[in-house]
Amino acid sequence: MATVATPVAEICSSAKRASRTLARIDSAVKDAALEAIATALEHRSAEILEANERDMQAGREDELGAALLDRLHLDQRRIGEIARAVRQIVALGDPVGELIDGRRLPNGLDVRRVRVPLGVIAVVYEARPNVTIDAAALCLKSGNAIVLRGSSSAEHSNAMLAQIASEAATAAGLPQGCVSLVAGGGREELTELATQGDSVDLIIPRGGEGLKRALQAVATVPVIYAASGNCHVYVDASADLARAEAIVLNAKTQRPGVCNAAETLLVHSEIAPRFIPRIVRALTDAGVVVRADERVLELLADEREVAARSDAASELEAEASLSDSALVQEAGEQDWAEEYLALTLAVGVVDSAEQAIEHIGRYGSGHSEAIVTADTGAARAFQLGVDAACVYVNASTRFTDGGEFGMGAEIGNSTQKLHARGPIGLRELCTFKYLVEGDGHVRA
Repeated sequence: MATVATPVAEICSSAKRASRTLARIDSAVKDAALEAIATALEHRSAEILEANERDMQAGREDELGAALLDRLHLDQRRIGEIARAVRQIVALGDPVGELIDGRRLPNGLDVRRVRVPLGVIAVVYEARPNVTIDAAALCLKSGNAIVLRGSSSAEHSNAMLAQIASEAATAAGLPQGCVSLVAGGGREELTELATQGDSVDLIIPRGGEGLKRALQAVATVPVIYAASGNCHVYVDASADLARAEAIVLNAKTQRPGVCNAAETLLVHSEIAPRFIPRIVRALTDAGVVVRADERVLELLADEREVAARSDAASELEAEASLSDSALVQEAGEQDWAEEYLALTLAVGVVDSAEQAIEHIGRYGSGHSEAIVTADTGAARAFQLGVDAACVYVNASTRFTDGGEFGMGAEIGNSTQKLHARGPIGLRELCTFKYLVEGDGHVRA
């Protein structure tokens, strides 16, 4: 098991040696190793929880926000979920050796294109210790060695999880160095990892824009960015308001600290007078801070004025609405580009689906975008016009997930367009090679 005392270059070289063996190991051995990892997680949960509590205590002392602490936290249930995710990967088909296509050329040569492992994959991630196991299981199943580099906030949790995975995998027949952890260090260490072109075939960062920029500045190894998710929900003029409310609340509040949570709500001006007061009330009741544009603020002011002029019961309602006003704040330009990862939502009014698409094109991160509508034309225009990995019609953005898509656990969600886009699962961790067979063929 690699630790901080081992130089980064040595860790990566060891992983490269392991990758050559992994590429030839059959599915049964890999699956047995993953089952051994899942079992070890369950049997050694007390050690995992003790390590995680050390990280949680440090996080509380450093005043990490509630959403970040939630991402860091492990308990018996979450460990069980991690183990189940590993077993779900066991149940998936092995992509290595899968025939993509094949044909016989007119000259008689047989050409087949088959999936093969990438080799060594380095995963750089922040805060979420479950990524340690999710990433390791996916890489091993797809025949890749993995080098893990987590954040200091999850230092003890990551070290324990990586140790358990490495020990269980090698005991089950996988090569030494197949799972390694680069721990400690700072930007210099990240730079060293990102420039190991002789041994690392791909880096996948899971984190915010700061991590992305840091890697863009130094990486000589190919990178797939599983980066920020500035996700939008657009409620069109024809939307069913009850359905829209349920989707918005789920997209924002079900788990606000993850990349597929909604960060901006856009509402068509035709239904805004009816929907804005309703959804803002529901959001603030759920503890969400609403960053509202000028048109939203005007609609809320109008609603309070109307309520204040009605009967006593309505006056009480208006008073309650005003008492919640601390949760409704004026939006600034920076709010539209912000990935809050918290119970905060930017809310704006637009005059058409085209305006919503234009807004998303300007501020979105290419992750997940949703429209709520009963108009098939608007839905189709949104699907064609929005440039994102996942585009939803009448569904929450929270479904962007390898497990939800039937791919098993994921390493992250790619917001790029080349090689992998959306959830990065087993097939996205493979490349391909051409196998060409002849019968003494020579080219004239």
